[in-house]
Amino acid sequence: MPSDPPIDAPALPASVDELLQLITRDFESLPRQLKRVAAYVNQQSDRVMVDRISDIAEQCEVHPSAIVRFCQRFGFKGFSEMQALFREAYTHKATPVQNYQQRIRSMIANKAQRASSADLARECINATRSGLDRLGEELDDRAFDTAVDLLVNADSIYVVGVRRSFAVADYLVYNLQHTNKRIHLISGLGGGYREQMRSIGANDLLIAISFTPYGKESQQCVRIAQHNKAKTLVITDSTLSPLAKRAHGLLLVNEGSAFAFRSLSATLCLCQALFLALAYRLELKMDQIQPAQDDEDE
Repeated sequence: MPSDPPIDAPALPASVDELLQLITRDFESLPRQLKRVAAYVNQQSDRVMVDRISDIAEQCEVHPSAIVRFCQRFGFKGFSEMQALFREAYTHKATPVQNYQQRIRSMIANKAQRASSADLARECINATRSGLDRLGEELDDRAFDTAVDLLVNADSIYVVGVRRSFAVADYLVYNLQHTNKRIHLISGLGGGYREQMRSIGANDLLIAISFTPYGKESQQCVRIAQHNKAKTLVITDSTLSPLAKRAHGLLLVNEGSAFAFRSLSATLCLCQALFLALAYRLELKMDQIQPAQDDEDE
């Protein structure tokens, strides 16, 4: 009897962009460990060319063999071949994130010289700067315009962010309250996320700010908004985010991190830019935006 024809190996991606598109397409079908690797490669594409396989495995909390399986799943023989694709793409583009990662790795490796408090402070500053630089380079003009359109057309705007994202949500609400729109901060005080979302309707907008590992409370609010026919604007770190699939508008931001502590500066900057673009579209006067003299901090 003739044997079954061999199963064709996946075609080798021709570029980093093509690989990222394949990852997005196949993400839901990947095993749990490979999903972690996929999310890392998607969010940290400019770090893959300098990361070691052990670095990625540690960040993803998987065995290095899972990295190899991931590479083979997308047509590569192993990690080195996939990394070569990223190195070819970024050879002439030494990004601030790459430079920062190399610097921080050297600091950790040099155990003979103890870092001073000022050295640690500068690394935090450099991490923050790398996130802002990446935001400027990767900002999607069309996606940003869509986000501003959603804000302009909304009757009421609800904003949710939990844990570290709460500070950003509160800051954005403060800014938006300078408009004549009805603004609601979904604080979840007493666990009342569902109750605070109950009045959202078809002409309203929910802004959900959420980063990996993606708060369940924010996901719940997005589902409620979708059920009530409201629009959603999601600010997150990856197209693979579970909130991204439900979004009418999507803005991506990846913060710099220092010693595993992630900054909020790029996200705050993005939210401030959103408000300023909204104020421009609404033709707000500056005296409507600036606090009254009596309200200024002493």
